[in-house]
Amino acid sequence: MKSGRRQLSTAEERRETVLRTAIGAFAARGYFGTTTTEVAKAAGISQAYVYRLFPNKEALFVAVVEHCFVRVRAALEGGAAKAESSSSEAVLASMGDAYARLISDNNLMLVQLHAQAAAVSEPAIREAVRAGYARSVEYVRSASGGGEQQVQQFFAVGMLCHLLVSIDAEAISAPWTRTLSAGIMHY
Repeated sequence: MKSGRRQLSTAEERRETVLRTAIGAFAARGYFGTTTTEVAKAAGISQAYVYRLFPNKEALFVAVVEHCFVRVRAALEGGAAKAESSSSEAVLASMGDAYARLISDNNLMLVQLHAQAAAVSEPAIREAVRAGYARSVEYVRSASGGGEQQVQQFFAVGMLCHLLVSIDAEAISAPWTRTLSAGIMHY
């Protein structure tokens, strides 16, 4: 016979729920435009409980940024594992494809863009972004075996992808969008 009692989630499960919910909230309005009240409401918990999990909005946003970098790393690892050969070009191409698929989830891409913008004036966010990119660059370098210029090009194209997706360049048929989009895959 089943008990009629409700099973409570653990703090770690609630933390994951808040992080997933916060990605959508921060993607929509950025670090400066999003309140912890909005995050709490979207997660179906009280604002006080958000503060039990994260001491302040900055810590919550930093955790969201770190969570997004974990997802990026997982996508890059998956891409590297699917490469057609072990050449640095093949591995980088496969990781790039995996990243393009990942950022088709606009929320993740928008959080990355908002984090870069907030990093200009918020030291804790700047450090989280720096640390995330440091780990990502070192992973791409080691997984691909690519040289400095290849790794730099990989990240430059990734940033260009952010721009193209954020301005919906695909919707505009003009010489400048064709120039910027040439050879870049979107999903």
